[in-house]
This record gives sequence, C-alpha cells and structure tokens, in this order.
Amino acid sequence: MIQPGAAILGVLGGGQLGQMFVQAASRLGYGVWVYDPDPDAPAAQVAARHFCQPFADQGALAAFCAGVAAVTVEREQVPLSTLTFCAGRVRLRPGLEALRIAQDRRLEKQFFQRLGLPTVPFAIVSEDRDHQSAARIPFPAILKSAQDGYDGKGQVNVPSASELPAAWEQLGKRPAVLESRITLQQEFSLILARERGGMTVFYPLVENRHRQGILDYSIVPAHVPENIPAQAHAWALAIAKALDYVGVLAVEFFLDSEGRLLLNEMAPRPHNSGHFSIDACVHSQFDQQVRALVGLPLGETRLLSPVLMQNLLGDLWLDDKIDWEAWLRHPQVKVHLYGKKEARRGRKMGHLNILAESREAALRTAESLF
Repeated sequence: MIQPGAAILGVLGGGQLGQMFVQAASRLGYGVWVYDPDPDAPAAQVAARHFCQPFADQGALAAFCAGVAAVTVEREQVPLSTLTFCAGRVRLRPGLEALRIAQDRRLEKQFFQRLGLPTVPFAIVSEDRDHQSAARIPFPAILKSAQDGYDGKGQVNVPSASELPAAWEQLGKRPAVLESRITLQQEFSLILARERGGMTVFYPLVENRHRQGILDYSIVPAHVPENIPAQAHAWALAIAKALDYVGVLAVEFFLDSEGRLLLNEMAPRPHNSGHFSIDACVHSQFDQQVRALVGLPLGETRLLSPVLMQNLLGDLWLDDKIDWEAWLRHPQVKVHLYGKKEARRGRKMGHLNILAESREAALRTAESLF
C-alpha cells in the first residue's frame, strides 16, 4: 500500500474527472500532480502541481513520473505512447491493455465479441472497400469515428446503405464503426471498482437519459426489468476479469424494445453517470479510484439516498437560464461547478445532485428547477 502523507499521486488529464480525483485523494492525505497541456485545466486549480506540457514531451513526462508513486488517467484519450512511457516507469492503473482497447471503438467491439457479449449489429469501416460488407448490417445506422469521439462528436447518421459513402466522406474518411440504429427501451450504466487481488464492488445501476448525444441526467435507483441487474453485473465482471482490471470501470448498456440487453461501450475511469455517488453513496467513484490506485481496500458502495444527477451544460450560461437562487437555496440540491472559464454549447460546466426520498420526488424537483 502507498501510505498517505508524503506520497504524491499522478493523473494524466486535467478535466473535471481529474479535479474530482484530486479532491478525493486530498481528503485521504495524498498530494496530486496533474499532467495536462491545457493551462486552464480544472484539475490544475486544486492540484499540488500542474505539468502544463504536451503529452509528447518525454522530458516533462520523465520528471512527472519520477515524482509520483502511481499514475491514473482522467480520460482514455491520452496518447498510447504517453501511457506506454509512464507504464515503463511507474505503476499505472488501469493497465495499458484496457486503455488501448477503450481508445478505439473497433478494438472495443471486437473485444466484446471475443467474450461472447452481444452488441448492436456493427461493421468496421477503415477504407473505401469496406463499404460493401458494411452495407449488410440493418439500416438506418450511425457511423462513429473509431477514436476521439465523445458526447455525440465524430458521428454521422446514415439512413441507408447508399448514403454510407457520403457519410464516410463527411467523417473525413477516418477509421470508424458503423452501428445499426435500434429502438431503445432504456439506456443505463454500471460502475464497478476492482482491486489488484480481484475483489470487486458494484454501484447501483444508473438509468441515463441523453439529449443530442450528451448525457442529460442520471437517476438512481434505476427502473429496469428484474433479470437485468444480475446479467449486467455478470457481463461487467467478465470484462474486468478479462482485462485483469484494477481501478474504476464504467460499462454502458442498451435495453432494446424487445427487452434484450446489449453492450454499448466501456470507460476505463470514473464516469459522468457516476457523479451521483459523490453525495449519495458511502464512498464515491473517485474515492474508489484513489483506493484502487494506492492499494487500499475498496469502500462500501451502498446508496444512502435516491438521487438524480443533472448535467449543467454551457447552453444554460449562453442562454441565460441559470437560476442560482433556486439551485443554491434548495435544501436537497448539491451544486458542483468545475471552474471552467469558457461556456460553450454542449460543454459540461458542472452538475447538480438532487437528493430525495424517492426517485419520483427527485424527478419532480429537477422539473421544478429547469
């Protein structure tokens, strides 16, 4: 175990997930160094030190690794060369294989296939000649960039097979995954934490609602069919075991109109839909990220209160729709702002955790605030 006190932990990436990791580590007595080329990175505002250098700067990376006892990631889009460099010098959790797979939708889908876990029908499009075979999946479909796509970015709707070449051109002919559009009954996520010996804890299932490809709100407890939680747990655990995973892992699921469970994607880090755990669970997902990294036993994930997590996007700032009075005065609302200097449409500026005696009450409160 890495003892708190003088020990310094490192995090690659300085967004809001890194910020919340730093805050969790600080409560346990660990200092944190953040590595991110953005001078305004939210995590840098609370970190002991900010390495504001390009991810390709091996001199800066070497100095960063030399000063920390272990390293984790804030986002999976950190260059693989950077991750490899750090893994050769200091403990990196999660490991390289999980991060490599999560960086590329093609590898991720193929990984799920090898485990025998069902996904929506898909095809890989890496060059023009792939169009003919890709056209065999059911349409309408959506073409997703294999790398760097998130929150609806890097995606093009493809109504029919004949429109695939134009969609491929619109995406810049980048490697991509073509997925059939299915009729959804529900979207939900499951967040787990796993330690080096294999001990695994799960958070309650999270029911997610999206708007324009971005998570709008998450609510716990989720309303799902009785057989779904055990199935989701088994699949998520199979993924974690196959990767010999250490850390926090989020797995996203679809429930289609016929009640079939399908895997969507995984995130090898804390997840936006897990922010409810900060105020509504014994230990948050960020507490677990710290504990898994330093070798502490994992904490309890028990839900203390029904909760709705509402994302606050930059649109609210730009459209002058912020009601500070209502948010800050409500006795069951916890406000979390990330300290981002510029509001942009679709940009996550913060979130609210709305605690209530029931999920229905949490939904009513959310409706009254927006």
